[in-house]
Amino acid sequence: MRSTQRVIMAAAITLMGAAAANAAEYDMKTLNMSPHGGMFQFDPTLLRIQPGDTVHFVAKDKGHDVQSIAGMIPDGAEPFKGEMNKDLTVTLINPGVYGVECTPHYAMGMVALIIVDDPSANLEKAEAVPQPGKAKQAFAKLFEAVTAHN
Repeated sequence: MRSTQRVIMAAAITLMGAAAANAAEYDMKTLNMSPHGGMFQFDPTLLRIQPGDTVHFVAKDKGHDVQSIAGMIPDGAEPFKGEMNKDLTVTLINPGVYGVECTPHYAMGMVALIIVDDPSANLEKAEAVPQPGKAKQAFAKLFEAVTAHN
């Protein structure tokens, strides 16, 4: 019996290692001025990744932080919150939509959307979250791009 358990455990470890080896890494920068002309934006504002991929939020310009938005992450996913002017790295596992904000510039529309695999897991729930100021318009465009792609 013990040898069977060891074989199963070895197989599980091998599979986990293979999944980690296939994981990708992405950068999302916090910017005062985006390459597309907008002030206070993430670059990119929409990112599509696979479960287990890593997003590295790069504190490119000063005066920004990054955090997930309450109600805009999949069930079971861990919320994340970085510090002002510091990079933050997160590995996202749960499929669905992750809303991201820069706290000081949230109402000014400094938001992003990360899609992990299939957005349908929580897309309607995320779209229903009320947004302040320009964040409402920014998310409307992002959600439109998500639905147009699916």
